[in-house]
Amino acid sequence: MSQTRERFTALWSRCGGRCAEDVYADLARNYGEPMRRYHTLRHIRRCLRDLDHVRSAVPHPDDVELALWCHDVIYVPGAADNEQRSADWFRQWANEAIAASERVCGSILATKHAQVPDDTDERFAADIDLAMLGAPRGRFCEDGARLRAERPDLDDRAYDRHERTMLEKLLARPRIYHTEVFHTRCEARARDNLAWRLALPIAG
Repeated sequence: MSQTRERFTALWSRCGGRCAEDVYADLARNYGEPMRRYHTLRHIRRCLRDLDHVRSAVPHPDDVELALWCHDVIYVPGAADNEQRSADWFRQWANEAIAASERVCGSILATKHAQVPDDTDERFAADIDLAMLGAPRGRFCEDGARLRAERPDLDDRAYDRHERTMLEKLLARPRIYHTEVFHTRCEARARDNLAWRLALPIAG
């Protein structure tokens, strides 16, 4: 059993879930869809590494970890309801056996980044999902290329407009990161990365 699968099945069972092997198989199948380049298990493993660094500060770390595992399990490029459908996927597999299901779903929905979460667990889930924005420039560019590769439906100019709209919204926020630990660790470099990207010539 791979370390990735072993970690998930242990967590799922520890939280009260049933059929952990079947759940992981479905989860891995989704994250392994051929059109995915960024929203893969690679992204999830990076999220888990960031969670492990701050685990002692998270009120319900197992619940946040479940949310991170599942937050991109359903991904249709360009769809507005991926997070909701991912929460529904989790809720269906949890099948009322996981006591914290609604708390987990709340953290999944927080990765939509539509508003500042009130709940601390949700703030950590949202910040961890965006930690890549504060990565060194080379990794930031690599992630940008992977995200671009997931949208073959858009030509370069259309994708440039789409990306700029999202990044401008993030840069306009008073804070990109809601928790102190990620604000301290990632905020300055994330703002520098976003400003650099937005200063590049418009595609096309």
